[in-house]
Amino acid sequence: MYPESNLKIFTQFNLIRILLTILMILSCATNSFASNIDDQNIALLDKTAKAFAAVVKKAMPAVVFVQVEKTVERGGAASPLQPQDPSDFFNDPFFERFFGPHFRQKQRTPKKFQQRGQGSGFIINKDGYILINNHVVGDADLIKVKLADGREFKAKMIGTDPQSDVAVIKIDATDLPVLRMGDSDKLDVGEWVIAMGNPFGLSQTVTVGVVSAKGRSHIGINDYEDFIQTDAAINPGNSGGPLVNIHGDAVGMNTAIFSRSGGYMGIGFAIPINMAKSIMDQLLEKGKVTRGWCGVVIQDIDEELAKSFGLKKTEGVLVAEVSEGSPAEKADLKQGDIILRLNGKKVDDLGELRNKIAMTSPGTKVKMEVLRDKKLKTLQITIGEQPVGKTMGTAQHKILGKLGLVVQDLTAELAEQFGYRESQGVLVAEVEQGNPAARVGIRPGHLIEEVNRKRVHNMDEFVKALAQSKQTKSVLFRIRDGEFTRYVAIRID
Repeated sequence: MYPESNLKIFTQFNLIRILLTILMILSCATNSFASNIDDQNIALLDKTAKAFAAVVKKAMPAVVFVQVEKTVERGGAASPLQPQDPSDFFNDPFFERFFGPHFRQKQRTPKKFQQRGQGSGFIINKDGYILINNHVVGDADLIKVKLADGREFKAKMIGTDPQSDVAVIKIDATDLPVLRMGDSDKLDVGEWVIAMGNPFGLSQTVTVGVVSAKGRSHIGINDYEDFIQTDAAINPGNSGGPLVNIHGDAVGMNTAIFSRSGGYMGIGFAIPINMAKSIMDQLLEKGKVTRGWCGVVIQDIDEELAKSFGLKKTEGVLVAEVSEGSPAEKADLKQGDIILRLNGKKVDDLGELRNKIAMTSPGTKVKMEVLRDKKLKTLQITIGEQPVGKTMGTAQHKILGKLGLVVQDLTAELAEQFGYRESQGVLVAEVEQGNPAARVGIRPGHLIEEVNRKRVHNMDEFVKALAQSKQTKSVLFRIRDGEFTRYVAIRID
């Protein structure tokens, strides 16, 4: 028999050994469990990676690389897209320092050269129809399309819509892979998306991100804006390529980026596929786009305007002007009315209302709930067909049409992009070549600060100041081009 003290020591030793054994077992079990969790996480990541790869493999054959050429005659005015001609002695900045920015323009002699560009597109029909941005192909003399399998074709233009930046082209081919279109209305912020295209000419490139926001307007890119914002990397050359969801369906068309460097900065914009498809269907059916029109100039409402018009909160859009003889005037819509609802649905901002009216077929009756003198009224308006050269919310004056000029408010985003201050003037958005504005050297991106010697800060002031020209048959603008300003006088025939 062991002494009692030895028995205690033996018992304690066995207990310690048992505890150590249990701890070893638990440690092994924990490590095994952790290992299983790690394996499960890695397996999940592997499945996610393979899922993205499967989507790309499914969609990429329908994505095309597009190259365009255009013959440009350089003469009276410079364009930032035009390459510098080293043989042009007067291009030296030395002369500009002494004679101003327009010295070089006056010294140039007309020269023709080939301007080249590139972009992306995607096949929407097995017989060769391709959806693409208008700004890629709109005024091209030659369009070349390279398929994912390496074949190359010349494309012909089917139809363009500059106001939405959508175009359709066609190549002579059959039995082509087609990218299925999804439903952009069902897209949620935070969803995974894949941008496909040919950035900087690097064909068959994909980037992955999420939907950052929906319904982006006031960007100043198109007349009609309802952009999907994404952080999927979009770069020059991606324009026209598809934005694809995890099911492999096109939910948008990559169109533009916000950038101070010219490259990716985490903010890209895509046209919702539902909007692009609506435009595409009209281009394929009629070769043009017919938009609804009610004939008003509208503006967003800020806090101060809301107080002035008796609103308890900032909502709706303000009617700034009603065109004579328009559907709006016939329905008794008046300047100063606040549009709160369209067909029972709340109106949140200017861009949303503009898009809804534009996408309404002419002849359709709509109900508008408006606030007038702090009283609610319901009006019924029969939507008309938008006249050529008119857009809802963009002041299009008859005089502007004669000048060949389209102008718009200078938003904070546009001011930052062009190096101006918000409300510094009105921005020149478009100039029709061969018209009076183009002949005096007015270009897109210029700022109009004065009209007929009156300072203007927005479209409302611009239109009022321009009214004087009806009697004088001439208009005097003070134009800003970067750091320099000048006056231009234009006779109105």
